[in-house]
Amino acid sequence: MPPTLASLVHHSALKLTVRAGADRLDVPVRWAHVSELADPVPYMEGGELLLTTALKLDAEDPQAMRRYVRRLAGAGVVGLGFAVGLNYDEVPRALADAAETEGLPLLEVPRRTPFLAISKAVSAAIAADQYRAVTAGFAAQRELTRQALAGGPEGLLGALAAQVDGWAALYDAAGAVVAAAPEWAGRRAARLTADVERLRERPAPASAVVGGWGADGGSGAESGDGAGGGGDRIELHSLGTGRRARGALAVGTAAAPGTAERYAVHSAVALLTLTTERSRSLHAAEQRIGAAVLRMLLAGEPDHARAVAGDLYGDLLDAPFRLVVAEPATGAPMAPMAPKVPGVPGATGADRADGEVLGRLADAVEAAVARAGEPVLMVPDGKRLVIVAVDGGVAVGACEEFALRGPGVRGGGTGGRGSGGGGTAEEDQLVAGLSGPAGPVGAATAYQQAEQALSVARRRGRALVEHDEVAAGSVLPLLADDAVRAFADGLLRALREHDATGRGNLVASLRAWLSRHGQWDAAAADLGVHRHTLRYRMRRVEEILGRSLDDPDVRMELWLALKASAGAGEA
Repeated sequence: MPPTLASLVHHSALKLTVRAGADRLDVPVRWAHVSELADPVPYMEGGELLLTTALKLDAEDPQAMRRYVRRLAGAGVVGLGFAVGLNYDEVPRALADAAETEGLPLLEVPRRTPFLAISKAVSAAIAADQYRAVTAGFAAQRELTRQALAGGPEGLLGALAAQVDGWAALYDAAGAVVAAAPEWAGRRAARLTADVERLRERPAPASAVVGGWGADGGSGAESGDGAGGGGDRIELHSLGTGRRARGALAVGTAAAPGTAERYAVHSAVALLTLTTERSRSLHAAEQRIGAAVLRMLLAGEPDHARAVAGDLYGDLLDAPFRLVVAEPATGAPMAPMAPKVPGVPGATGADRADGEVLGRLADAVEAAVARAGEPVLMVPDGKRLVIVAVDGGVAVGACEEFALRGPGVRGGGTGGRGSGGGGTAEEDQLVAGLSGPAGPVGAATAYQQAEQALSVARRRGRALVEHDEVAAGSVLPLLADDAVRAFADGLLRALREHDATGRGNLVASLRAWLSRHGQWDAAAADLGVHRHTLRYRMRRVEEILGRSLDDPDVRMELWLALKASAGAGEA
């Protein structure tokens, strides 16, 4: 504890006597300062014990003393030490009354006690308090280190909560609560998700102070959570040394931490950051192994992939899994590429501009599988992220949730699955393709399915598309493409120009004839014309286009052109 007026009064060598404010002696003293100025307030910072002989004061003037004492109290001066035996033989009644009225402790300093002795006593007490705080801080650091080595983050949080007489919680890179101490603090920490998200947007290291919540929604503890009443002062600290925080630490206390508690908090941040950075190094090594495993799977060598993976991915390579291929939604669509093997040497992930969203996706997946104890294989591949996840597991669900949270691709979604909808933040935009269930032998096929679904997602303006959805649907939505519509317009332009002259309706006749699979009578009945008239029109179509309708490829192209035109709004 820092020195107080009471401790100075009880100091046997100082011989101080209380003349006013005896009920306020427990206030801490930040320093002892000597001043003979009639108005020393401009030179005060607050928390001082002011020492004076009243050399320039009329200490017997009640009005002057009321002004003087009121100024001192307003400036935060915690006490006034008045020396007797020099200018005044005793403390003047006017000064004592003014001090009593303002509630400012007044101490009589005997002639044989120099002001320097009081200053030394205050300084020594402050130094001793700081030494105790530093010693306690180092002891806390040793205890936190021991708990971190013995019990991991959970043990460290328990020791930290005891050191600060409060609670502590650890968040993962996605902002979810990983551990909390005491146990009741988990619910309180979960309410800070938005604050943790904001902290993660700032470069590490970063910190922030936020308030607490009460049972009525205001400051205070939640009723029944075991925390008692009153509001919390909550500090948030980011963990990690990279551009993106790898986690966060929350520390809740009833008041601002003291020096010893501050040492404990900083030690916890350092230890957790060290653990996080070590985990990142291990993660990088696992990522290189994962790239090799995925390369072997796609090369049709599942046995070698299992041998390299060992127990790293559990039974992921033996159970049905799905592949996800994701990439940032910003920028132009990637050009068609031949099937390739991800994880080639030198692939270190997307650059900062385009890879931020993939980093967020990886964080979300890692957090989900860590909570569920589910294996997952994630491999950065240039400006893509390839994920091998358990079919029906939390990793696939995390990918879907993350993709659907964004606004989709270029606002082209039509709603429903994969159209996006929750957020509008640019950094959350991505596009992803999800394969059907597969086993190790079918990994290459699953990768191709994911790429095909990714291509469809880009064309449709969707955030996420499943290959099963594409395979089970119609080919017609795939025609909603500018290039396809341009082809259709070019193929049918001559027929439309002919119809515009009023010499026949060749486009409608062609559509009716193709829809009836070349059956003249049925098609003519649909048009309300004679079959010979329809035969004449089809010959004119062949003459204008210079192509034979007996060719099945020609009929297919014409039918697709008509459907593409209909999709563009042609009646």
